[in-house]
Amino acid sequence: MSTAARDSSHANIFKSMKDITFEQTISDQCGVTMSDSVEARAIAEFMSRKEGVTVTYQPALIRIDGHGKLIFEMDAISEYLGREMTAEMFEVNTSTHYGRMVRVDDNTVILFGNMDEVMEYI
Repeated sequence: MSTAARDSSHANIFKSMKDITFEQTISDQCGVTMSDSVEARAIAEFMSRKEGVTVTYQPALIRIDGHGKLIFEMDAISEYLGREMTAEMFEVNTSTHYGRMVRVDDNTVILFGNMDEVMEYI
């Protein structure tokens, strides 16, 4: 994999404090932070192809953020990675997340930014 994914032309969710406006609103965002690894890079590159997904690379971690919901399908990620990715391996690579994470089945992990949408799964 190339290091081009780390260049400054990619979107970045991090802002300087002077550029942040605090509002009393509810966000529909969700995302994961992963320790930088071969698997995390493959997941990030695969997810970056999806509309509305922002991937931010830091020296030791990778952030994957989106609005509404993020759907991680292990079979599609496995194909992109070139070896098996299981939901358990995905969770091990995930350092933290925000939004509600639901493991739908052995193939699908969904992060919800809208808490009302998650109700059908709990």
